[in-house]
Amino acid sequence: MLDRYATHTASFGAPAGHGFPIAPNDATDLEEVTRGLFVGTAGNVAVTMRLGGSVTFKNIPAGSLLPIRATRVLATGTTADDIIGLS
Repeated sequence: MLDRYATHTASFGAPAGHGFPIAPNDATDLEEVTRGLFVGTAGNVAVTMRLGGSVTFKNIPAGSLLPIRATRVLATGTTADDIIGLS
């Protein structure tokens, strides 16, 4: 399979190369730090950011991309669903 970008360094502005489903959890970190989140079903998304601190993004529409570096998606405060971590 041809991959024209295989030799390029991945930058934050480049497309994601990996995705994984996220089950919000107050006690468990994600399998890797994200470079973005895809929100499939509208709602709020509560996260712990890579540099610490927690924040809740409110009223995120379905189909949105959040370009954030998160280590955890919290169950408490998250009402959105079908969240995919992008890296």
